[in-house]
Amino acid sequence: MISGSAEDKMAMKEVLEVIAKSLVDNPDEVVVTEEKRDGVIVLSLKVAQSDMGKVIGRSGRIAKSIRRVINAAASHGKEKIIVDIG
Repeated sequence: MISGSAEDKMAMKEVLEVIAKSLVDNPDEVVVTEEKRDGVIVLSLKVAQSDMGKVIGRSGRIAKSIRRVINAAASHGKEKIIVDIG
């Protein structure tokens, strides 16, 4: 892949969606949106209220792990990616 290309950005959105859907009981309610703020790509993850605990985990461990995976996968790009879970 070419660093920073549209395919890379779409891939990060898709990776986040696949990870989230594999964790929750209601995968049809997983929604990932992407927006650019001040040169940073923000991926917003929305899940069913009943699935929030599964995505966040104890003491936020799963949420931290999701963010690490996305940042590691995007590390070859020039733009920073933030994962917002809410």
